[in-house]
Amino acid sequence: MANESIDAIDRSILRTLVAEGKIKNKDLAERVALSASPCWQRVRRLEEEGYITGYSAILDPERLGAPDTVFVEIQMDKHDAHHPEELGAALAALDEVLEIHLTTGSYDYILKVAVYGTKGFEEFIRGKLSKISGIRHSRSSFALKCLKRAQVHIPD
Repeated sequence: MANESIDAIDRSILRTLVAEGKIKNKDLAERVALSASPCWQRVRRLEEEGYITGYSAILDPERLGAPDTVFVEIQMDKHDAHHPEELGAALAALDEVLEIHLTTGSYDYILKVAVYGTKGFEEFIRGKLSKISGIRHSRSSFALKCLKRAQVHIPD
């Protein structure tokens, strides 16, 4: 369900910024049929209200030496009140970890990890992940190919 506090122009601004994060305000305003000042004010409001949480460059992991993506499912060894936050913080401190999701089901976390091949993954598992206390079991799957990479869907 679409958020009622943003209108069609706001959604158009968001879609354009997702597709072209470096677009100049003048060009963005033209694209969404506004003059520059009201467009800039809307972007600032969307930032202040938390719809836009930041701006980022999309990097090529292969050029940076970590072309392989591995999904790691983790079971915690205990489920007390503070353990998920402590384990989550320890996992977040690992450079190779790109995303961490606390989940339901057989595993408590799913990690998205960037490494260089099986050797890089072995180094990650043996040198870092296995040293974190609180992990009962993990299971890993290498991604063969990314078929879709997208931001959150912005409803009409």
